[in-house]
Amino acid sequence: MKRLLIVHHTPSPSMQAMYESAYAGAATDELDGVEVVTRAALSATAVDVLAADAYLLGTPVNLGYISGALKHFFDQIYYPCLEETAGRPYAAYLHGDNDASGALRAVEAITTGLSWKPVRPPLVVTGRPGRQDLEQCWELAATLAAEIAG
Repeated sequence: MKRLLIVHHTPSPSMQAMYESAYAGAATDELDGVEVVTRAALSATAVDVLAADAYLLGTPVNLGYISGALKHFFDQIYYPCLEETAGRPYAAYLHGDNDASGALRAVEAITTGLSWKPVRPPLVVTGRPGRQDLEQCWELAATLAAEIAG
């Protein structure tokens, strides 16, 4: 069975709504053969990353950058996972109150360094997530899960 790891930092109601939508998309009954594992960014480890076949990253935008929790995650897993996870698919969703360009650049730079391959461009939501934003988050996660389901 393939494993999709969701690594998230979910400190706000907006991020919680996006996380719940992403989880529902990844764990949809329409897909068989994918185990969805979730870890808070501060508790996810290199062992979790090495055991997964794909990654869904969720982060708020804090002061124009990814959350400290997601940065900590990347700092912990970067070298232990660098060679073994190259080429694995990922997707990301970000939420900010306004400009998220710095956070988007950070996610893309770090995942490029890891040689992870984006399944779709990261979903960036500014302001309170609406129904369409949550549907896009669901679709992003479902697309990633389908990618590894084969």
